[in-house]
Amino acid sequence: MSMETVNFDHLQLKEHDRLLDLGCGEGRHAITAYLRENIESVGIDLSLEDLSTTKERFNEFRDSNNELKSLNVSVANGQTLPFSDNTFDKVICSEVLEHIPDYRAVLREINRVIKPGGIFVASVPRFFPEWVCWQLSDAYHEVEGGHVRIFNAGHLRSDIEDNGMIFFKKHHAHSLHVPYWWLKCLFWKKEGEQQAGIVEAYHRFLVWDLMKKPSITRFLDWLLNPIIGKSVVMYFVKSLKPDPQGSIQRTPI
Repeated sequence: MSMETVNFDHLQLKEHDRLLDLGCGEGRHAITAYLRENIESVGIDLSLEDLSTTKERFNEFRDSNNELKSLNVSVANGQTLPFSDNTFDKVICSEVLEHIPDYRAVLREINRVIKPGGIFVASVPRFFPEWVCWQLSDAYHEVEGGHVRIFNAGHLRSDIEDNGMIFFKKHHAHSLHVPYWWLKCLFWKKEGEQQAGIVEAYHRFLVWDLMKKPSITRFLDWLLNPIIGKSVVMYFVKSLKPDPQGSIQRTPI
């Protein structure tokens, strides 16, 4: 398995690209983008703690001798992005929209700051694995900053297309994480309680798998992702041209 949800081959990074990781958390995608290409990688989040972790992790990978690449992080709100129109070539918004009540405002801002021809990738929890979590535990989604909705991937795709994006790719990710979250919800740990042994054991398995990357688990993840992949990942391109009558024509890829 990979720690990244986004498939960077589909993101098509090019030298000198400007990339925005909206809701970057602890920096897994922003740092990966920096490592893969000579680009300007920008991460924003509302959590100072997560951004501090991103900076700490980035110190291990910083290439101070390469002036063609950079990574910068800052606190910002996705509903009012502090960037000019058509600023970014690529935008990532991974496992963020399910936390935001007015997620359509974020989609409008993404459409504003991405350049025509730019690629946008969004990932959210897949409907069925997420629905099971909600059935097993109210606390799972009622915690502060938790998930406020279960997305239907088709509805989200339509919302993104309505903001001027053209869909071109979809896949699922992190199938082996699904049993962990189902177990965690089934044996939800209240404050002061000890985590159930089976939950801790499965977490150790995931950490081992992340570190060792054995072929068997990568194959299982690939095999199971279409069935129970925890995340649905969708890729879009902004490539719109107004016609002479002023309506929008969607240019195929």
